[in-house]
Amino acid sequence: MLSAQLKNGNMSYKHTKVRGYKDKELLDRVSKLDSFKGFPTGYWILGVQSKEDTYNHFDDKFYLFKGRKFVMVTTGTTNAGTTGIQNYERYTDKGVLVVKTDEWYHGLWKYGMHRKRMPALRQIRPIKYFRDWNKNECIEEIGKGYQGMRGVNFHTVTYQKNVSLIKKLIGGWSAGCQVVNNVRKYYKMLGYCKEQPYVTYCLIKEF
Repeated sequence: MLSAQLKNGNMSYKHTKVRGYKDKELLDRVSKLDSFKGFPTGYWILGVQSKEDTYNHFDDKFYLFKGRKFVMVTTGTTNAGTTGIQNYERYTDKGVLVVKTDEWYHGLWKYGMHRKRMPALRQIRPIKYFRDWNKNECIEEIGKGYQGMRGVNFHTVTYQKNVSLIKKLIGGWSAGCQVVNNVRKYYKMLGYCKEQPYVTYCLIKEF
């Protein structure tokens, strides 16, 4: 497992334990998924969900590819934070949204605004998901599976654009959205994708 030490203010912390991968490992893995239809010709995003699943921490990774070519990687979360997990009744009585892993979501996002305040990739096609209701501080793909439009966007952790910020704790920044906690890397990644008519997403578990 790969450990990265990053700074948030004056505090150093273990950012994620998702191991490092060679490009071929990732491409081979995602090409074996049942929902694989060939690699997009443009930019697409691959989320890798960490095995550690540290409660309320940004411990996952997002890789940007163009076709089969690796472009960049950053950290973030593919899971909800404490607000979504413990207070999901604000949104629904069924449980917090958990995006189904090991799936391709073709043309999932389009450049737009998150909550009308942040440049982001907005959901434009249905996504597969579960509802985790037990509040046990673990994100689980349990119970009935669903599919639909639920505002599962790709965004970052502040409404300020020109800041150098890396957040440690998810808090209320995700109740199912896919969120980058490194603001500068987020806008760099978004810059590559924003001119495309849509952006495909693939989400897998760490392997």
